[in-house]
Amino acid sequence: MPQLDTSTWLVMILSMFMVLFIIFQLKVSKHNFHFNPEPKSTKMQKQNTPWEVKWTKIYLPLLLPQ
Repeated sequence: MPQLDTSTWLVMILSMFMVLFIIFQLKVSKHNFHFNPEPKSTKMQKQNTPWEVKWTKIYLPLLLPQ
């Protein structure tokens, strides 16, 4: 039974990493970045909800008459 030849693995792995790095660099170089990003406004708009407009009372079951 022949032994597994692992002598070329290092070359294959290194070439694979090099090709992946080149592909990644080409992808990133085609991307358009904004040069002067402006911060977005973080102010939250107030939304009126129905339960804030009217007063409601919560009755606990233990406080109801028996």
